[in-house]
Amino acid sequence: MTHTTISAAFAIPQLLRGTARIFPLHSALLWLKYSALCSCTMNGIMKSKKKTDHLTRTANNFRQKVISPAKVCGITNESETVKRLRLAVTNKDFTFKAGQWVDFFIPEVAIVGGFSICSSPGLLEQDGVLELAVKHTVHPPAHWIHTQCSLDSEVALRVGGNFFFDPQPADSPVNLVLIAGGVGINPLFSILLHVADFHRNQESEKNGYKMGTVKLYYSAKNTSELLFKNNIFGLMNEFPGKITCSFHVTQQSSQICEELQPYITEGRISEKELEKHVSKDTLWYICGPPPMIESISKLLENFGVPTDCIYFEKWW
Repeated sequence: MTHTTISAAFAIPQLLRGTARIFPLHSALLWLKYSALCSCTMNGIMKSKKKTDHLTRTANNFRQKVISPAKVCGITNESETVKRLRLAVTNKDFTFKAGQWVDFFIPEVAIVGGFSICSSPGLLEQDGVLELAVKHTVHPPAHWIHTQCSLDSEVALRVGGNFFFDPQPADSPVNLVLIAGGVGINPLFSILLHVADFHRNQESEKNGYKMGTVKLYYSAKNTSELLFKNNIFGLMNEFPGKITCSFHVTQQSSQICEELQPYITEGRISEKELEKHVSKDTLWYICGPPPMIESISKLLENFGVPTDCIYFEKWW
């Protein structure tokens, strides 16, 4: 995500006032107890917090006013290090755009998490659920998801973010190139699913948005860390020529299985691969480690891609 600065001691109490209204009483009291301790010590540790605090980093990003209760209704292991959560949201005012993230409030954890949504807006509209894929780290919200979260756990969510794809029916068709590194696939997978929904609706909605093609470049350390593989293969088969993907692995130590070999390239995404997609009708979305984003953004600019056609989300 982009780097921003505010006083976290000011931001967190504001969030608490909204959050306390939606949690059950016991949970709210626990939340306030932990948060009070956090606020009292925040000024003394602000310098170290600037590098890790989600609220500080995203202070200048768009945020909805709605904070909605949510209940965990599904948990699966997307990989050895990533859990995929399905969350039921009953608040009809809760909406998001493909590519955005949520502030993730946990009653017994003082620190607010920030996780990109990896499902489509259509899934929320139809079934009232959304999904997150969270990598295991020592960061308290991620650690809670991997060690304490269970079915029926209650949390709260608020949507934010300036990184999204949300074309309107009258907009001109565009092609997309999505470039993901590691868990940076999450918001781009949401966009990919949203694009698939456009393609499905084009036949039934004559006046709907006319979607162009999408190419996904996805790089991870090894094939076990390539998330959503089966889902992506399914989209490629459903929309041949309209949705395509190139997987890259940079630290593969074992033999790549025969099923995956046609789709896997060992090594980083090359300049030559990206250059062939440069056109006036193409938008570029990048999400991954900051050095990767900076390198690819500079490369695209050298190719002559206008900066207003390059969108990125820097994770940390």
